[in-house]
Amino acid sequence: MGTPELKIILEFSAGAELLFGNIKRRELNLDGKQKWTIANLLKWMHANILTERPELFLQGDTVRPGILVLINDTDWELLGELDYELQPNDNVLFISTLHGG
Repeated sequence: MGTPELKIILEFSAGAELLFGNIKRRELNLDGKQKWTIANLLKWMHANILTERPELFLQGDTVRPGILVLINDTDWELLGELDYELQPNDNVLFISTLHGG
């Protein structure tokens, strides 16, 4: 048997996809031997798939104000934000409310 994987889906909307190579949906197979929290996921995203202007997505160790995060259609603030432990087949949606002018 191979290494266990944690399969999740990332989605980006309302302009957030522009920071990730203009890809709106990604299916990920993460290393299932480790515990994955949103905090770990954000670090992984920064190192592996964030392609443009990280300052528009991240502020310190979290997403910057103006980025909404939904986990399985539920506001991440109700689920523990950075401490939420990802589960198989979770859908994590990032929506930008930032607008230039």
